[in-house]
Amino acid sequence: MASTAAALKEKGLEVTGSDQNVYPPMSTFLAERGISVMSGYAEQNLAHKPDLVVIGNAISRGNPEAEHVLDHKLAYCSLPELLKHFFIRGKRSLVVAGTHGKTTTTSLLTWVFEHNGLNPSFLIGGIPNNLGQGARFTDSPWFIIEGDEYDTAFFDKRSKFVHYLPEVAIINNLEFDHADIFPDLAAVQTSFKHFIRLVPRNGLLLGNGDDHNLAPLLEVTHCPVKRFGLGETNAVQAFNLRYGPTATEFEIPSFKFHLNLVGELNVRNALAVVACAKHCGLKNHQIQSAFDTFTGIKRRMEVRGIAAGVTVIDDFGHHPTAIRETLRALRIRYPHQKVWAIFEPRTNTTRRNVFQAELAAAFADADAVVVAQVARLEFGPDDKVRHEERIAIGERVRDVRFTEDTLAVDLADGRTIIVPLVWYPRLLDATMEQRSRWTVAGAGYGIHWPALDEDLSTEGLLRGAPAAAAPTHLRRQCPVPDNI
Repeated sequence: MASTAAALKEKGLEVTGSDQNVYPPMSTFLAERGISVMSGYAEQNLAHKPDLVVIGNAISRGNPEAEHVLDHKLAYCSLPELLKHFFIRGKRSLVVAGTHGKTTTTSLLTWVFEHNGLNPSFLIGGIPNNLGQGARFTDSPWFIIEGDEYDTAFFDKRSKFVHYLPEVAIINNLEFDHADIFPDLAAVQTSFKHFIRLVPRNGLLLGNGDDHNLAPLLEVTHCPVKRFGLGETNAVQAFNLRYGPTATEFEIPSFKFHLNLVGELNVRNALAVVACAKHCGLKNHQIQSAFDTFTGIKRRMEVRGIAAGVTVIDDFGHHPTAIRETLRALRIRYPHQKVWAIFEPRTNTTRRNVFQAELAAAFADADAVVVAQVARLEFGPDDKVRHEERIAIGERVRDVRFTEDTLAVDLADGRTIIVPLVWYPRLLDATMEQRSRWTVAGAGYGIHWPALDEDLSTEGLLRGAPAAAAPTHLRRQCPVPDNI
């Protein structure tokens, strides 16, 4: 939404917006482009009677602005509808879909086209560093868009990607996700079937041939189908993969590609880009030239800074598979350093217990794991997450015991972890009577301290217990206060 707002502003339209919370990088991005954003929803935000109100899929009935739009019969539409009717129709639409890797694949494909002078329109669910924004609308015949399977709006429960008129549909992979709108994997597959039906007979369906959840959906005859992957049965196969700390190499029968991204998932993303770009007329050397200059995406394994020898990396991954693959890639990128994973369960899926066991296993490559308090714990009657659905990773903690200078955590599997309280000065300074009021809560892979007057800061944690000093008994799913 923010990227589209910026692109419309560039076309000379007056654009305003509102959101419950506005935070970087999008708040900074909008402010730099002179777009006013009201924090919080209120009817007076629409007092100027806009010509069109674009309603995001996070808005539901009861929202004061949505109710005002309906009461006053203002013109409204969803963002995917806006894109379809005003920007995509008549273009050659390349839609990148799948559970994982959509933003990276879309960004890389867009850069391949941009680097080779094709000036594509694009809409991406992130900000590629090479492009500086997530959306742009040009006169080029090409439109490259990230196709999300999440629902369109409260008045249109179809997946967003059914609006995007795909000439080429790329599907990277398919897993169960978005547990708030899909009851099971079969429902997700049904939505992708609807998307596949939109590919014209002169288009192309590109699918991951190694994905068993996707395999039955690729058995269609209404359009050409080409499979890509690492297996020998794929029409576009990558082989001779070589991983390094900062780059990856892979080959196809006619060419060796060098990619400034790390990990197997990014090889698959790049392979999809190669298959699509070659179908659209680009040559191997043109694709490689773009790969050479691609500089990544914000919040996708983005290095935010280095302090006291600690490298802080920001990544948007939340699904267990995405977390696992990100940590595997970080192990390649930082082979001789300890990796601490700090995770906040805040999506509608990770707030649920649907991936209770899978999330625990996903962090296996981390030396220690800090899980923040589950976001939006104020469950009300209208909340999409029922109380019994809540993730309860804390149930793995059986008991908590204090001495004067240590905290002992008894885990359900019989292990006991001893944490020196000197690492947490505010805990050490508390009296034993205060400590007795602290309880274990099911809010992450750690311990929740509701009686603490002040939150423990991440900065304080790193000062008190740098990763390099972490003893072996704190490796693997280390319970630590989860409200840091």
